[in-house]
Amino acid sequence: MKIGDADLSDPRAFDGGFPHEYFRMLRRDAPVSWNAERDGGPGFWVITKYDDLKQVSREPNLFSSWRGGTNIFDPPENTLMELRAIMLNMDPPQHVKFRRLVQKGFTPRMVTRLEEHIRDMARTIVDRVAHKGECEFVSEIAAELPMQVICELVGVPEEDRRRVYDLSNLMIGFDDPEVQASREQGKQAGIEMFMYAAKLAEQGRTQPADNLATALVNAEVDGEKLTELEFNSFFLLLAVAGNETTRTVTAHGMRLLMEHPDQRRRLIDNPGLIPSAIEEILRYNPPVMYFRRTATADTEIRATKIRAGDKVTMWYPSVNRDEDVFPDPDRFDVARSPNEHLAFGIGEHFCLGANLARLELKVIFEELLRRLPDMEPAAPPRLLRSNFIDGIKEMRVKFAPS
Repeated sequence: MKIGDADLSDPRAFDGGFPHEYFRMLRRDAPVSWNAERDGGPGFWVITKYDDLKQVSREPNLFSSWRGGTNIFDPPENTLMELRAIMLNMDPPQHVKFRRLVQKGFTPRMVTRLEEHIRDMARTIVDRVAHKGECEFVSEIAAELPMQVICELVGVPEEDRRRVYDLSNLMIGFDDPEVQASREQGKQAGIEMFMYAAKLAEQGRTQPADNLATALVNAEVDGEKLTELEFNSFFLLLAVAGNETTRTVTAHGMRLLMEHPDQRRRLIDNPGLIPSAIEEILRYNPPVMYFRRTATADTEIRATKIRAGDKVTMWYPSVNRDEDVFPDPDRFDVARSPNEHLAFGIGEHFCLGANLARLELKVIFEELLRRLPDMEPAAPPRLLRSNFIDGIKEMRVKFAPS
């Protein structure tokens, strides 16, 4: 295996799952490598090592999210202008101001207050399938809790939540023809999401409630309220990021526990290990595979010259198995310690919802391992075609009815 054997800009390179063998070779032989781009793009740098990803993440003035967005492909200028209204694609100082608006809703103290309610939701979700003896894990279990929690936080009524979930699927699944039949369909999903956000904003102004939509529509940055585009972009980010990533970790987590029955037995015998297991699931299968930055000036990483304007991609599944940081990195160990993985990122763009995601994952796995401890695959999981989200589209499972 050699550099260039896998084109990381092509989702087909990920059809069998993340290409760990290829990245193992890159970490050893070319930790900062160049990937020529399909469809005539300019190409991009590939960051595979833990310390290098930390360096890039912690220097937003040198490695910009705003300059070209956070995906490999270069969007048209008008689309890029819209993307820059999403916090994910902002740089300091703008990013700091916008992040401050929403982070109060995601502090450890605020999240802890939600635990009892989230546990009630999780019990209801498991109750709905426990008597059946089989189910489709992604749609019936993994997707339900994060969708309900984020929709409730934002203020989406129950009757609208399934539509928000479907729209977020369409937006994330842009490389999978089964999910998004055409780019036009994805654009339409974005338009619908914006229209729904505008409806929520109007409700927040005229019928204030104790939710994030009301808080955001009435919030100010430097004495000015959010524009319609800024509010809509906030909602889109919360709806998609709050749904997709935690769902993906839940599905991969159960897959890993079914594939490693000895590790599952450890958790059943000692539920106190579940928080540690959540960290290992996040390390082993981070939901986001990469984010892109754009160099704003000539620089170097590991003596490799990076030119101003070059695209730099950071690969989280690779750095989370960096042999210099994690002993025996391909071993799945629910009691691994220390476990300083980077699944939530680091620096300016550290995941705002990390505390909430950890709580949701802890609660759903506590309920699943208590109620359905013998869950097994009923069919091989079907993976999302993507080089961005390491998603599972479908995972049929079976268990003793409870």
